[in-house]
Amino acid sequence: MTALGFLYPGHSGEDDYPRIEQLLGSDIRVDLVHTDIGEDAHRVDALREMGSPRRLEAGTAQLRLAGADAVVWACTSGGFVHGWEGAQEQVRGLARTAGLPASSTSFAFVHAAREIGARRVAIGATYPEDVARLFADFLSAAGIETVGIAGSGIVTAAEVATWTETEVLALARSADHPDAQAVLLPDTALHTAAHIPVLEKELGKPVLTANQVTVWEGLRLADRRVNAPELGALFTREPVVQV
Repeated sequence: MTALGFLYPGHSGEDDYPRIEQLLGSDIRVDLVHTDIGEDAHRVDALREMGSPRRLEAGTAQLRLAGADAVVWACTSGGFVHGWEGAQEQVRGLARTAGLPASSTSFAFVHAAREIGARRVAIGATYPEDVARLFADFLSAAGIETVGIAGSGIVTAAEVATWTETEVLALARSADHPDAQAVLLPDTALHTAAHIPVLEKELGKPVLTANQVTVWEGLRLADRRVNAPELGALFTREPVVQV
């Protein structure tokens, strides 16, 4: 049994995790601990506080005691708003506290894009434009070029969590760009686990979504590879050898 531990901010799109667990197989367990988010706002200061050590540390002991093999901070914006170096320090602190391999959704996007060989991407963000551009800057620090950004300007995770497949598809379509090798939807408050096959069929290219890459990152840390076609190209392709 492989046990994956996730620190999830508040309550919004967490329904994706049991759905993904069902698609992965019976020997993988997904454990979710909810962290206190403070103020629900896609604003830089609020997002930095959301991912502060004191808010993350509270849940790590619970995951460790549950027997998790790895832990992932399941929040994209609560990572990349700290910048590349700050996000690395955040993950190092999480690993020290948990005593486990650790990562975050921000780094999961980087590793997943590399896995499928996507060096040019488009971003479909629910965030305001200034926050979305910080994500593009984070990707740039990893050598991934953003060729287009579509922002929705939504301020709260609670509102994002109400989106249906229709809104998710519209966001992905508006973000897509002819030069993009993949489209990224970076918000763990967005329900996407049920929509990935439709998204990829509609766009004709890989689509990486926040909860999808977060679970994939946990598997990567636990040295597990799972074939799960319903979770998209990321879960079906052989890794790309980077040159």
